[in-house]
Amino acid sequence: MTKRIVISDPTLRDGNHAVRHQITQENFAAYCAAADRAGVPIVEVGHGNGLGASSMLVGECLLSDETILRTARENLTRSKMAIHAIPGFCTIQRHLTMAVELGVDVIRVASHCTEADITQRHIDFARKSGKEVYGVLMMSHMATPEVLADEARKMEAYGAEALVIMDSAGSYLPAEVTRRISTLVDSLGIPVGFHAHNNLGMGVANSVAAVEAGATIIDGSARGFGAGAGNAQLEVLVAVFKQMGWETGIDLYKMLDAADLAEAQMVKSMPYISSTSIVSGMSGVFSGFIKQVNRIGAEHGIDPRDIFFELGRRNAVAGQESLILEVALQLKSARAVAGDIHG
Repeated sequence: MTKRIVISDPTLRDGNHAVRHQITQENFAAYCAAADRAGVPIVEVGHGNGLGASSMLVGECLLSDETILRTARENLTRSKMAIHAIPGFCTIQRHLTMAVELGVDVIRVASHCTEADITQRHIDFARKSGKEVYGVLMMSHMATPEVLADEARKMEAYGAEALVIMDSAGSYLPAEVTRRISTLVDSLGIPVGFHAHNNLGMGVANSVAAVEAGATIIDGSARGFGAGAGNAQLEVLVAVFKQMGWETGIDLYKMLDAADLAEAQMVKSMPYISSTSIVSGMSGVFSGFIKQVNRIGAEHGIDPRDIFFELGRRNAVAGQESLILEVALQLKSARAVAGDIHG
């Protein structure tokens, strides 16, 4: 029996990280139309950190949430429109209510991998609004397969209709993906999905491992457009899955066209595996920190790799961007003290 894989495309959400959340309205319209022509099942849109996240701390978005949703809705006819909703950034009364009114189809409610408890009200509201709801566990490398299964069962009990784990730091190798996905598939009665980052060059390989372990939902971005070293490259996933005999329902040529359009219009610089991306993956720190770590490191004369490894030792997660400067200043102070002692 042919495996059917549901592709969810966060080019216009995770990709916003890559351009400091400055994707234009024209870009949203053009890519949505192209992905729709290609038959991409789900197109996820918004600020890189999701609905309601635009702020000085994590980055101010060029467009309002309302403008993004209206623009996407106007240009998606076959594809479902999805949003990423992290409780704390995203409120029910202000943000989810608006998204429902503007025609969102899929609401992906996300939390840190050990904090599923915070998603109950958002999942319940989304289900009662008649929307398709996914539970998402971010930074999933920071929990054992068994703990992930416990947290995932909470989301299932709250009403989530699928469960996606994110390799937010791009730190997994295929065997680790297999262990986690297999455990989740065995533990849940809902579909399981996987969202890869490419810090160690394993985005596509890890996505294949996830499907082989039982995942039926896979995230991928055009040209890998996403935070840090980027996501699993969507057009490559479509081609590889086709070669493996797995069905996505996506027209390969039209997907290649959409990826070419994304590169021409949105991708100011192609995602690539830089030195700091590698260290981000090794240290298990959120890929979206890379631009700030590089900038703050340069400003204070601190090697960004040292900042990443220290952030990893502190188990830093998304939303703790203020910790980057704190770590840099402490490393700078420690270096000065060491210089005085040796002097």
